[in-house]
Amino acid sequence: MAEYELVIRARRAVTPEGVRPVTVAVRGGRIAALAGPGETPDAVSVVDLPGHEVLLPGLVDTHVHVNEPGRTEWEGFATATQAAAAGGVTTLIDMPLNSLPPTTTAAALAVKRAAARPSAYVDVGFWGGAVPGNLAGLAGLHEAGVFGFKAFLADSGVPEFGLLDAARLDAVLAETARLGALLIVHAEDPGVLGSAPDPAGRRYAGFLASRPAAAEDTAIAGLLAAAARHGARVHILHLASASALPLIAAAREDGVPVSAETCPHYLTFCAEEVPDGATEFKCCPPIRDAANRDGLWAGLAGGLIGAVVSDHSPCPPALKRRETGDFGAAWGGISSLQLGLPAVWTGARRRGCGLTDVVRWMAAGPAELAGLPGKGAIAPGRDADLVALDDTAEFTVDPALLRHRHPMTPYAGRTLTGVVRRTWLRGQEAGDAPAGRLLTRP
Repeated sequence: MAEYELVIRARRAVTPEGVRPVTVAVRGGRIAALAGPGETPDAVSVVDLPGHEVLLPGLVDTHVHVNEPGRTEWEGFATATQAAAAGGVTTLIDMPLNSLPPTTTAAALAVKRAAARPSAYVDVGFWGGAVPGNLAGLAGLHEAGVFGFKAFLADSGVPEFGLLDAARLDAVLAETARLGALLIVHAEDPGVLGSAPDPAGRRYAGFLASRPAAAEDTAIAGLLAAAARHGARVHILHLASASALPLIAAAREDGVPVSAETCPHYLTFCAEEVPDGATEFKCCPPIRDAANRDGLWAGLAGGLIGAVVSDHSPCPPALKRRETGDFGAAWGGISSLQLGLPAVWTGARRRGCGLTDVVRWMAAGPAELAGLPGKGAIAPGRDADLVALDDTAEFTVDPALLRHRHPMTPYAGRTLTGVVRRTWLRGQEAGDAPAGRLLTRP
C-alpha cells in the first residue's frame, strides 16, 4: 500500500518559514510530512501544481452569518459552505444570530448543529451569544463547546438578540473571565448613534453620518475599560474606525488581552466611491472614507489588527431595498464569503504586502483567535486544508458565479486578482460533497 493518500508538489507554498518550494504528504487527512521539491513520496494520488499557482493553507473565517435554521431563506449551511470552499475557506465559525433560535442556550446550539451536520461542505464551528437574560446559561454553552460569546453594545437589527448595557456587559465580562472564555463584541455606542442624524434616504453620505466613527471609538473605549477591570479577554469585531487603533494599542500596553479584526469590504471600498442608492454597500459599522481605509491597512501592517474575516451577512434581495435605494430601510450586511481572498490580495499586493501577510491575516490569525491548533498553516500535524491560488490571474466578479444563496454583492463588476483553482479539506477535494466536520472548542 502507498505510504500517503495524497502528495501535492508546489513550486511555491506559503509556510510558517515563508514562501518556498515544498512537497506536502497527506495521511489520515493531516499533513504527515513536508519534503523537498525534488522528492516524490509514495502516494495514491500525486498533484503537481503549475508554477503560476501557489499553495496556501485553507483560510479560517471566524465571522460568518449562516442564519440556518429559522432564516434559511437568507442563507443556509449548504450554500454558505459551498461558497466558502469555492473561495478557499476551509473552516468557518458561525455567528449566533440571525438564526431562529439564536445560539444563546445549549439547547439552541444543539438545534444549530443538527441543521449544519448534513449540509457542511467545510468544517464549521459555532459562537454562542451573550444577551440579556442568559448570563446563567453561559457556562453551559461554554461546556457544550462554543468558541466564545458574541455581544452587541448597540441594536443588533433582530429583536431576539438584545444588546448589553453597561451593567450587563460588566456581568458578562466577569463570567467570561471566570470561564476563561473569549467575548467578541460588536462595538458601537447606542448613545452616539441615537444623537446622530437619521439614516433614511438614498444618500450614502447621510447613512455614513448616521453611524459616525465616534460610535465605535466610544464603545471600544468603554469595552476596554471594563475588560481591564475584570481581566477578561475581548475581541473587537469588524473594526471600521481606524481612529480606534490608538485605544487598542494603549490597552495592550496596559496588559488588556484585546484583539481586533477587520473585513475585506473595509479594506477594498471607500465612502467616496459608494453610489447613492447602492444599498448593497450598506453594513454596520459602515464603509468609511479613503483615509480611514489607509489607516486600517496600517493597523494590519503594524499588528494591531490580527485577522481579516468576511462578516458575510446576506439577506433576501428584497430586504436590500434596491428599488428605493433607501439606506435607512435596507438590511445592513455584505455578502462576500467567496471573494475575501482575492479582494484582500488585490489590495495587499498594491500596498507591497505579500501572500505571507495575507495568510497571517486570513488563516493563521483567525485560527489562533478561535483556538484551532490544527488549522491555519502548512505544517506537519495540521489538517491538510489547502488552497491552490493562481495569484496573478485577474477576473471580473460575476454574481451569477457566486455560490451563496442570494448573489447580491457590492463586488459585482469589480476586477480582482487571485483565482482559487482548487481547495482541499483534510486532503479531499472540497465542494463536491458535504464532508465538513462540526468543530468544538478544544
